[in-house]
Amino acid sequence: MKKIIFLTVLTVLVFSSLTPRVFAGPPFNNLEGVGGVAFNPLAYLADSGEEFIKIGDTNIVAKPRFGAWYVNLDDAKIDWTAFGVATTLFKKLEVSYGYETIVWEAHPTFHKNNLGAKLLLLEENSFSAKFVPALSAGTIYKSTSNKSLREAGIATLRSSGQDWYAVATKTVNLLPIPVIISGGVLSTQEYVTGVLGFNNKRKFTGFANIDLVLPHGFVVGYEFKQGARFSNVANTNYWDAHIAWIPNKNLTVIAAYTATGSYNKSGNTRTGLGNGFVLSAQYAF
Repeated sequence: MKKIIFLTVLTVLVFSSLTPRVFAGPPFNNLEGVGGVAFNPLAYLADSGEEFIKIGDTNIVAKPRFGAWYVNLDDAKIDWTAFGVATTLFKKLEVSYGYETIVWEAHPTFHKNNLGAKLLLLEENSFSAKFVPALSAGTIYKSTSNKSLREAGIATLRSSGQDWYAVATKTVNLLPIPVIISGGVLSTQEYVTGVLGFNNKRKFTGFANIDLVLPHGFVVGYEFKQGARFSNVANTNYWDAHIAWIPNKNLTVIAAYTATGSYNKSGNTRTGLGNGFVLSAQYAF
């Protein structure tokens, strides 16, 4: 029933407006609410261009962006839903919140909260140099259901942790179509994005995105996130291939296929939850 309701809402949103003008687009609210794609943050802030609330000539706060996600990882019998909101202060600081619910067959339901902040350190094309990428640094404080961890008998060190990251993003216009290229480094404590808890130690990993901005409001892309390997839990690498359609300046609809590593197979040395399909609806005021 939850799947049917979610798909119905997406369909209504898609056909509610078919205006061909395109102003919305990356960054989206990712699964943790941060301005990015699905897994990874982008250096771009989650604002809507000039859509700021002002005092005089000073941009104070951007009109917010909202994102909803549904992930079906059928190998592990997981229905994963996420909702996020983000805005930007003074065109420099993005603040975000994301809430995730993970319904896992034969396991307790996990609830995860994410509080994010991302500071724009360097604007794209600074110093009048077209080769300069946008550069940002950010953090995400995450917490998961301590009660669910105990009920599931999952050995974990803690139920909350914090990510730190730095990311560079550049839109390249050398080709007939714009290409968004992004990459960064992540310092993390997470097991399975933090749903299954956190380690006391930290590991550094990398992540990257590439997206092609096509005519008629379409964006296609690929992203990769390296899994952190701890002594007790070795996360798998994640990737997804996605297509986004932006029918008007406010709405974006995304479909993707994601791979989070093999699930429950003999010989696995990393913790994965299998593969599945992803849907998302995004709205920018």
